[in-house]
Amino acid sequence: MAAAIEPVAAFWAAHAARRPIAVHSSGTTGQSRTIVRSTASWVDSFGLAAARLDLSSAGRFYIPGPLSATMNLFAACLADAAGASWSPDPAGATHCTLTPSGLGRALGSGLLSPGLVVLVAGDGLHDNLRDEARAQGLRVEHYYGATELSLVAWGSCRSDLRLFDRVEARIIDGRIWVRSPWLSDGPAPGTPVGSWQRSADGFAGIGDHGRLDGDRLHVQGRDGAITTGGATVELAPLTDRLRAAAGGEVYLVGIPHPVVGQVLGCAVTRPDDVERLRAWSQRNLGPAERPRAWAVVEQPPLTAAGKIDTSALAALIRGHHATSKEQHS
Repeated sequence: MAAAIEPVAAFWAAHAARRPIAVHSSGTTGQSRTIVRSTASWVDSFGLAAARLDLSSAGRFYIPGPLSATMNLFAACLADAAGASWSPDPAGATHCTLTPSGLGRALGSGLLSPGLVVLVAGDGLHDNLRDEARAQGLRVEHYYGATELSLVAWGSCRSDLRLFDRVEARIIDGRIWVRSPWLSDGPAPGTPVGSWQRSADGFAGIGDHGRLDGDRLHVQGRDGAITTGGATVELAPLTDRLRAAAGGEVYLVGIPHPVVGQVLGCAVTRPDDVERLRAWSQRNLGPAERPRAWAVVEQPPLTAAGKIDTSALAALIRGHHATSKEQHS
């Protein structure tokens, strides 16, 4: 799909020919991979997704991001399947798809009109941001998924996600495994497998951490860890704990350190969260788990696909940390 001049037309041509397609994962937490899937693994879910969005032939989908991003290509093909139009132009839109960071930047810009149905994906949506969008007259729908897994759970934000239609899930060693008709076939032969795994009974996982309570899925985040002073700290569960104590969004990254290898860097979107989380960390976290470098980044840097650019964010935290040390020296 990435090499196609018209990706949506190429998708439907592959569907008519019953040929699989290849799409790229975002590479947010590692190397981007080529993922193979049947077109039916998307098409057969379109009716269910359109019903949740009240998307019909009268609809017009605003898709500002590149179609090389799987979530945007999915939305464009979904609009086609529903008989709706789609465009990178917001004029006259009834629906749009954005990452949480993209939504945060769009609020107050005048691009999103009251009554718009906003489909948010690509990362977990904080309930405060959902509430802010609702206060501006927007209807917010949110799903958790992945290039390898497609749709997994749906809600209005990350704290009320429920398993999507025909999806089964289980938690093994704190990680999410799912089985559904929407799964991909996995990485293309000869490409990096990454965290992709598939069991003999059809469950697949990509290393995401989470908890399951009935059909309620709590997603803690993508696999990732740092090693600091010989101790391994998994980022997803720790980020989840810090987010629960914060008033805004929280991001953790590894920062190189000449003595202990790495330390944790923490970026927050609300200035008052720095002291709040410093104090909370002293009370509740062990030495290796406590962030050592802090930065307030109200608008985190984004990739072309609208997701958090973790490399650029780490550089911002390092720069802020170095400046803070100079000011206090």
